[in-house]
Formats: sequence, C-alpha cells, structure tokens
Amino acid sequence: MTVAQAKKLNMAANLEALRESILKRRDAQKPCIIVCGGTGCMVSGADEGIAAFREEIERRELQVKADFRQTGCHGLCEQGPLVCIDPQRIFYGRVKPADVPEIVSETILGGRVIERLLYRDDVSGQRFVYKDDMPFYKKQHRLLLAANEQLDPTNIEDYIALGGYSALAKALLHMKPTQVIDEVTRSGLRGRGGGGFPTGRKWATTRHAPGDIKYVICNCDEGDPGAYMDRSLMEGNPHSILEGMVIGAFAIGAHEGYVYIRNEYPIALHNVHIAVEQAMEHGLLGNDILGSGFDFTVKINRGGGAFVCGESTALMASLEGKVGEPRAKYIHTSEAGLWGHPSNLNNVETWANVPLIVNRGADWFSQIGTKGSKGTKIFSLVGKVRNIGLVEVPMGITLREIVFDIGGGIPGGKRFKAVQTGGPSGGCIPEQYLDLPVDFDELSKVGSMMGSGGLIVMDEDNCM
Repeated sequence: MTVAQAKKLNMAANLEALRESILKRRDAQKPCIIVCGGTGCMVSGADEGIAAFREEIERRELQVKADFRQTGCHGLCEQGPLVCIDPQRIFYGRVKPADVPEIVSETILGGRVIERLLYRDDVSGQRFVYKDDMPFYKKQHRLLLAANEQLDPTNIEDYIALGGYSALAKALLHMKPTQVIDEVTRSGLRGRGGGGFPTGRKWATTRHAPGDIKYVICNCDEGDPGAYMDRSLMEGNPHSILEGMVIGAFAIGAHEGYVYIRNEYPIALHNVHIAVEQAMEHGLLGNDILGSGFDFTVKINRGGGAFVCGESTALMASLEGKVGEPRAKYIHTSEAGLWGHPSNLNNVETWANVPLIVNRGADWFSQIGTKGSKGTKIFSLVGKVRNIGLVEVPMGITLREIVFDIGGGIPGGKRFKAVQTGGPSGGCIPEQYLDLPVDFDELSKVGSMMGSGGLIVMDEDNCM
C-alpha cells in the first residue's frame, strides 16, 4: 500500500477514526504558542518572530513541553504581530523577535504574564490579559473567523480535529441533493460577495438548468478598497471553503470546480494549493469521495489583477482565457455560464458558511441576524479607527457598535464624520445614521450597500 493509499478515507467511519486518533495524540492542556501568519501580521514582521520562536523552542529542546502553531489572521491587525498563548488565551500584541525569549521563559515556562505586551485600551487605559475579554473580540460573533486562530492552514489534521469534513460526510451519505439545497434555502443564507442574492435559490436554479455538465466556482478576487475578508479566510482556513464547494457541487450536480484567486494573494494561493493536494490525498476530493460514488475535482486559477474580474461573468470570461469583460445580464450564469454550461458562483465567505449550516441546521443559522439578512458578516474595519482589522458580527448590529464598541472609536480625539461601505458602488454614511442596523436591506435605504464588507471610517478632517 502506498502512502497516498494509506491516507485515503474510503468511508465516513475512516474520517471519524482519523479524527479520534488526532485528538488522542493531542494534549489540550499543553501550552501552545500561536502566532498569526496572515498577510497583515507578516508585513509587520511576524515572519521574523515565527523563525525566532522555532529557534528558541529547538534551542531549549521544548518540543515536548510546548506546541507551536502558525495560523491565519486573528483579526486585530492594528496590534500585529499577534501572539496568543493557549489554553489560557493570553494575548500579546506588537511582538518583536527580541520579545520571544522572554515569552518562552516567563509565560511558557514560568506561567507569568508580560504586562508590557498586553493590549491596552486607549479610552479606558485598561490592560487585558485574555483575548476573550478584549472589547474588540467580546462583541463579535466569530462563526467563521474563530477557526483561523485554532489551526495551521497547511495541516489538514488541524481542520479535521475541529470537525472538518463532517458536514461533507453528512451531506454525501445521509442527505439527498435536494435536501441540501432545501437546508441552505431555509437558512436564509445570502451571497456575501456584495449582491446578497439568496444562495439556495441560486443553487436550485443551477441544479434544474438543463445540461449534464455543470460547474461551481469560488470567487476570491475581491477588489474593493480596504477589503480583505476573503483573502483572510482563504489564508487561514482553506479547507472550510473546499468543504463548502464539494457540498455545493453535490447539491447542484457538478463534478468540477474552480477557485479564482487574485494573483496579489500569494499566501492564500500557497495555502489553497496545499489544501487541495491534502484533500485529494485523503479522498475528500477526487473520485468516489468517502465511498459515496460522488466525484469532484478543483482547479485553481490566478487572477490578473483586474478589478472587473470580481464580477461573475467577467471572472468566467477570464477562466475561459478571454478578456475579463462582463456579459449581458439577461444571460443568467446559472443557466449558461462557464463555457456555456450552468455554473454556480459564490464568494469565499458564502462557501465557508455552508458546512456550518449543514452540520448545525437551517434553524440554528436563521436565528442569527435580522429578518431578511441571516447569519454573521465579516467586515474589514479600516481608516480612521483605533482597532483596525477584521470583525465578524451578527447581521443587524449597528454601525455605532462596530465603529466605537469594537473598533474603539476615532483616534486623536477627532470626531467621526462618515463611514464608506460597499466599495466603489456604495456610499458614505454620515454620523446621523450611526445607529442604523447593518444588513443588506437597511444600508440600501440610506443610499449605500453592504457590498463585500469593506468599512472605511473617516474623521472630521475628511481624511482616510
């Protein structure tokens, strides 16, 4: 038996056996140094800190006493490079390579907190030891982003240990395609790429479109100013997107999928390539997935940096090797998309929600959010705000809560002027609407839109 054959999971029981064996090998109480390896922290010097931690652990021969994990984005980019010490959930910000020996000596070996590395709230002056107590994290509802700090995106075992691919096993082996579509429809999930179209309805239209060849596509070509939600999910948890795509393909009747990623996202490209290879090796992509008889493969395409290719028909034209130009809107891609075949395109965040809905149910998901906008939404909170970063909040939260409670308000004692939402197609929302609930419908009432999730805060100087 080859190594590849040994890894392949031929049935759901094999998947669960692997999950149990991974968990048995791990000690949840063992100290673990978790360093954010997302793009934001890496450009702040996290790569040097990661190397320093690895060297310090090896020098002190601490491999048995402590674990080390490089993860995706934790969210609070303004404090990067970020380090979290589990299981206590101690949070250190702006960590430099010179801080590494002290962290190992004091916190890992001595159990003591290094106060100067703790997050300090600029308004109250309070320092916070634990991540979950920090205002930035406390008011979020991190359904998708929470896993970013719990797994190494290049290690499929980390994802499986968290319950990864159990939704796929449930869908393939215990549900019919129409039942999957019904569950997604009842959940109220709407596309997170900007349009907010009901996901279940799009899936159903593609499934019922005539033709034996159908495609599913993941759009990771976000180009709105200040937006990096999809990049961070793809960097930090690519298997969640792949799992969602396989479930969607099963529901629709597609056997081939594409992940379209901006070429400017090198970490995301690297991590999703590894994820596809690992999923193939484990029988979670390819032929006869988990012994279900269902076949599905994924190809990865790099975008050329054209903003217009974030639009679905332009993206499909690019996949076909043509100039990325939008097509006439009366031609629905769910009926005639990629190479003229029915095609279902969703963005990264939409696909990542699918395994959660299949596992926990439509009723659970639909209890989060507002009447017309269910679940959570990830926003990139940037501009003139103290806590710049990624935030995941329930639909219906107000702009005031996002900007002031989570974001910490405007730095330098300046006054809030407006927040720009929805990218180039959106608008600027002034102070008088700060208590507006944030969802697909309410933002449109004041002349803006949610778009893919960019929030750019402006102060009284009207400067971004």
